[in-house]
Amino acid sequence: MRKITIAIDGFSSCGKSTMAKDLAKEIGYIYIDSGAMYRAVTLYCLRNNLFNDDGGIDAVALEKHIGDIKISFRLNDITSRPETLLNGENVETEIRTMEVSSKVSIVAALGFVREALVKLQQEMGKNKGIVMDGRDIGTVVFPDAELKIFVIASAEIRAKRRYDELTAKGQTVSYEEILANVVERDRIDQTREVSPLRKADDAIVLDNSDMSIPEQKIWLKNVFDKVTNV
Repeated sequence: MRKITIAIDGFSSCGKSTMAKDLAKEIGYIYIDSGAMYRAVTLYCLRNNLFNDDGGIDAVALEKHIGDIKISFRLNDITSRPETLLNGENVETEIRTMEVSSKVSIVAALGFVREALVKLQQEMGKNKGIVMDGRDIGTVVFPDAELKIFVIASAEIRAKRRYDELTAKGQTVSYEEILANVVERDRIDQTREVSPLRKADDAIVLDNSDMSIPEQKIWLKNVFDKVTNV
């Protein structure tokens, strides 16, 4: 069976990563979490005090150091899930905090950051047989991907999912704060000048507001089978 490139885009906390990971594991493809890459850069900025008191970022300083930020992935031997490494350090837990979530869209809007990470993403996927999720995979990173999915869900449902995920990890969080963050990230993602979030013309829309994870898995696998069996 021929290998293809699968691009899954959509809004924050839509469950894109869960869908992409599950599909990649089922069909034997490589999974790449592009969002984790932007989160890793954001964590680097937090650790190196590159955010200003007003919430903005010192873009000049970050651009000087962007070449020093090395991002890679490693499979967890127990879970068989990919984990994110920042300069060789496993930061998978740290990049999922609300502190990072509240600032990642600011970092992701910087042109030189997107340019560097898109180049890395394209290199990772040059041999096909990958599933990658993010905001601009089907429009910028892999515009020729054979299968493009665009995932949507209401802001309230996405905030509840994020709240449940974080509380399950033992984090103390506020639903109202998460909802506000989701809405603000949507605004930034859709209005940024460089690679704004939008549906590719040939993408298939999936509204998973009322779908369970097993239902999503079945839906996505059926779509994949149709594309690869043509």
